Amino acid sequence: MNIPVKPVSTVELSKADFVSKQTVRWCPGCGDYSILANVQKVMPELNIPRENIVFVSGIGCSSRFPYYMNTYGLHTIHGRAPAFATGLKVARPDLSVWIVTGDGDGLSIGGNQLLHMLRRNLDVNVLLFNNRIYGLTKGQYSPTSEQGKVTKSTPFGSPDMPLNPMLFALSAGATFIARTFDVDAKGMQEIFKEAAKHKGTSFVEIYQNCNIFNDGTFSAIYERSVREDRILRLKHGKPFIFGKEQNKGIRLNGLKPEVVDLRDGVNENELLVHDQYSRDRILANLLSGFDYPDFPVPMGIFRQVENSTYEEKIEEQIKSQIEKKGVGNLEKLLRGNHAWTN
Repeated sequence: MNIPVKPVSTVELSKADFVSKQTVRWCPGCGDYSILANVQKVMPELNIPRENIVFVSGIGCSSRFPYYMNTYGLHTIHGRAPAFATGLKVARPDLSVWIVTGDGDGLSIGGNQLLHMLRRNLDVNVLLFNNRIYGLTKGQYSPTSEQGKVTKSTPFGSPDMPLNPMLFALSAGATFIARTFDVDAKGMQEIFKEAAKHKGTSFVEIYQNCNIFNDGTFSAIYERSVREDRILRLKHGKPFIFGKEQNKGIRLNGLKPEVVDLRDGVNENELLVHDQYSRDRILANLLSGFDYPDFPVPMGIFRQVENSTYEEKIEEQIKSQIEKKGVGNLEKLLRGNHAWTN
């Protein structure tokens, strides 16, 4: 048994072909609209037939996503999208499977499910919408809410330390991790395309504004007037340089990263250089810890390496057992002598 080759579309498709007839039921101004539009724009460029694309979601605002894509979709239960996606992908490895989840659905009740799917390296794509709040249930704090966050469920401020999605995915062994934000159409599309091409689990965190229950949560980072000074755009093989005038950089001082001003005589050769294909996790771990105001927030692909996938290993086991014992007989198994009696 061999994993089928993913079919190539023989029909030229456009963004309109991926827009469903369902009325989009997100709040006006929600960042989800932008993410949806950019996913729909990227889909035709992947050259995959619509009938071979499946969107799987759990529960939350982001999890309405499958209704709005004119593809196959599964709207499942809270936090369990990875389990459904795993069964689907193992049974039909030729499908292009996309999991859409949120910081609550994916990192709270679904944290254990997501962790194990990442470590197995299932060949699926995870889009995690992070707005640092529970939006669907009207504004409770989430696993990524900042410490001290006042919400309906934390009226005196959250006592919890926030979970870092990049470090979570990296520590679980993810082979592709990236970050983008909802108003960066070009950046989103580039990352979605690379995620789709990656063989293994691609994990993409998307900073997304909830203008009703957590408006402006990322404004200090990506407002147009400040983003060039507060975002580090990652490019493989390029030094860590940022700023409106491209005059700031990041270098190591011993084992500690530091921001430097290139106008102070710092040589560009002293700066850290991005290597997204490095098999060790040191650089990706370093980047995952960068946060404003101490450092610019990295956007782009943190890490991208190749490993065997979960479905490949399952297929190898099946093939091996068939070669040893022959094709099984389900009826014979059910009617066999190995039965339990009380």
